[in-house]
Amino acid sequence: MELFSFIFGICFGSFLNVLILRLPLNQSVVTNRSRCPKCNHLIYWYHNIPLFSYLFLRAKCSYCGGKISFLYFFIELISGIITLALFLKLGLSQEFIFMCLVSYVLIVLSFIDLKYKAVPDYLLLIVFILSFFATNFSIIESFKNAFLFAGAFVLLNFVITFYIQNVKSKLLKDESLKNQEALGEGDIPIIAMLGIILGVSGGVFAIFLAAFFAIIPSIYSNFVKKDIQTPFIPYLVLGFFTEYFFDLETIIKAFY
Repeated sequence: MELFSFIFGICFGSFLNVLILRLPLNQSVVTNRSRCPKCNHLIYWYHNIPLFSYLFLRAKCSYCGGKISFLYFFIELISGIITLALFLKLGLSQEFIFMCLVSYVLIVLSFIDLKYKAVPDYLLLIVFILSFFATNFSIIESFKNAFLFAGAFVLLNFVITFYIQNVKSKLLKDESLKNQEALGEGDIPIIAMLGIILGVSGGVFAIFLAAFFAIIPSIYSNFVKKDIQTPFIPYLVLGFFTEYFFDLETIIKAFY
């Protein structure tokens, strides 16, 4: 069953690659078969086997020799690893099924946000709704945690945005900062999801981890790429998985 869960995960990861590629472009994810993005040649099933095809083809299209992005392999691999980890943690249960669905949507959101710095609203709504089925908290407790986290996020966004637009813009004499938002609205459903599944203390720790993970990429983006926008959903998702699987909050409490 462990092996089956991993194989199921990498197969679903192959479909997640399709979603990540096509959803932002409003393309069908059902009717159109996969094609090489460089030569547009139809990719046959034996060239589209998760993980193995990438390795056997040596990351190149078998028709034009164009390089295949490592992200395809990486997304399939992490989908398999997360599915296996969920099975080891939850067993074959209803919670396992819903957590898999939540995880798959989070993977899609993360990589779309990394590329476009914007995500489809319907995916945020889907992961928010699914989180109520994947939590061990009661429905009342889940809603309370969701409102608590979402409200705190909105307040934090207001304070930081006010600082950027009214203080930082004047100190740096940068007019472009007067219209900059500190945090994206798309982060709110993800923040609420953290509270729903992890609870208050676990969710707070996951957000702390997300901020920690985002420090170096944010510095690199600001000073090297000269890009002031850093997508935060991938780091929220990374913080979520880290806390969910390793329960670092409990471990730290045991020492202190």
